Amino acid sequence: MKLLLSIHRYDVFMFTWLVNAGIHHTLSNISRHLSKTGDGQLYTLIIGLLYFVDGIESPLLRAILLAFLLERPIYFILKNGFKRSRPEAALKNFRSIIKPSDKFSFPSGHTSAAFMMATLLGYFFPVFMIPLYGWAVLVGFSRVVLGVHFPTDTLMGGVLGISTAIFSLGQII
Repeated sequence: MKLLLSIHRYDVFMFTWLVNAGIHHTLSNISRHLSKTGDGQLYTLIIGLLYFVDGIESPLLRAILLAFLLERPIYFILKNGFKRSRPEAALKNFRSIIKPSDKFSFPSGHTSAAFMMATLLGYFFPVFMIPLYGWAVLVGFSRVVLGVHFPTDTLMGGVLGISTAIFSLGQII
């Protein structure tokens, strides 16, 4: 229990430092756009294109579908099991920049999906691996800047996304 309290204190410290940083206003404007790239429409477009071009036999399409079939239930179980309050509910006198879609913050679903897609796409298109992971990191960072997640929420979202992607690749490839 002491470890969790220490992690939470560190999380709150890092979060408040970022929110109070002088460049926060500029970051928040950019973060709105970055966060939207992880809302799901991009993933739906990729899935649709893969199906249209290669059909259901596409190994990438099958890996993406399997990964989402695994990741989403695990994400919901963790989120509703831990029931970690979002920063707006956990910190006095703090308002997030955007309205979150649900009540709990751990893990970050946007970050999980972004890292999952970055891992899967990067496996099939290695030349894009670094930019894809850069994008996934920025999606996670944007969620903290927008005030809807603590840093460890996005860290664990990344772990969940990468793990489900690797597992899915192992089943498909």
